[in-house]
Amino acid sequence: MVKQKERRPGQKAAGGPGAKPRPEARRDTPVKTGGKMSASRDRGERITEPRTAASTVAAPERPLIVRNGERPPERVPVILESLGAGDFHLIDSGNALKLEQYGPYRIVRPEAQALWQPSLASHVWDNADAVFTGDTDEDGMGRWRFPREALGETWPLQLLGVDFLGRFTAFRHVGVFPEQIVHWAWMKEQAEAAKRPLKVLNLFGYTGVASLVAAAAGAEVTHVDASKKAIGWARENQALGRMEKLPIRWICEDAMKFILREERRGNKYDIILTDPPKFGRGPNGEVWHLFEHLPLMLDICREILSPKALGLVLTAYSIRASFYSIHELMRETMRGAGGVVESGELVIREAGLDGSTPGRALSTSLFSRWVPK
Repeated sequence: MVKQKERRPGQKAAGGPGAKPRPEARRDTPVKTGGKMSASRDRGERITEPRTAASTVAAPERPLIVRNGERPPERVPVILESLGAGDFHLIDSGNALKLEQYGPYRIVRPEAQALWQPSLASHVWDNADAVFTGDTDEDGMGRWRFPREALGETWPLQLLGVDFLGRFTAFRHVGVFPEQIVHWAWMKEQAEAAKRPLKVLNLFGYTGVASLVAAAAGAEVTHVDASKKAIGWARENQALGRMEKLPIRWICEDAMKFILREERRGNKYDIILTDPPKFGRGPNGEVWHLFEHLPLMLDICREILSPKALGLVLTAYSIRASFYSIHELMRETMRGAGGVVESGELVIREAGLDGSTPGRALSTSLFSRWVPK
């Protein structure tokens, strides 16, 4: 069940003002899972490959366009909340940890923003199937401990009717970020309601769940990610769901280089999702810094939005900033475009052992979204 709430001024907002920390770079690192050695990946979509092409840029290749016209009206703060969806829900949190349900498994992972005490008894937490141990920094490597029995590297999951694989990675992540389902559900609704096949661009596409959701709803999808391992994982997910015939282009390339080329070619998209990392380094010394390069990335994204575009969605993890920083950047980028910019936080609400008992809200990331109305 997805529970979306959009809170605006005058309503009580859930979650804190911060955003969940996010790993800063991909690194090739083995992780021991169920007695096997496998590759894994950090939150820069996020299978332990260095942050290469899809997230790096040496220097701006064109100046920012000077925008004129009025800034779009704003909706702030908007809190997009999920109580859980498909095979996932947040059971409990506290003491800088979170207890989650992913399909048949209960998983314990670090969560710095869980400043409170857990609601459930310690024996519930002790009964977890998998516990991430190691460096408590978001980009720190570690390993999984399986208190009950050794588990395999992957297991099947489902969100919004899309099948995919969960995977125990060395950077604590499992192949999906469920808070994003509020954006995916919105995108699915847009694609299903359109009287034409929408063109969707998914930048930093990770394991492809969003791309599969969009394509299954009738969209033509271009999925861009730097990591060959991530693209391989995404194709595995596509095969698992028997979705090989869906119109998805899987592109392993630098995101900035790709969108610059699309701009030169005049290619346009109706919906653009972009989920850039805080920091990335490419194989040839290219460096991506979110605060330095995000303005240009958004500027190019605006140029490749179609005349009948339905949305430009940005999410940001692990940055020490208010959502207002990306909110005002989005409004400046979309000067003269009309529409509205809505920004705030993505939060997941605890749902208890039964998956339907609302508890505290855990903030996960900042977001800003332009929509035409």
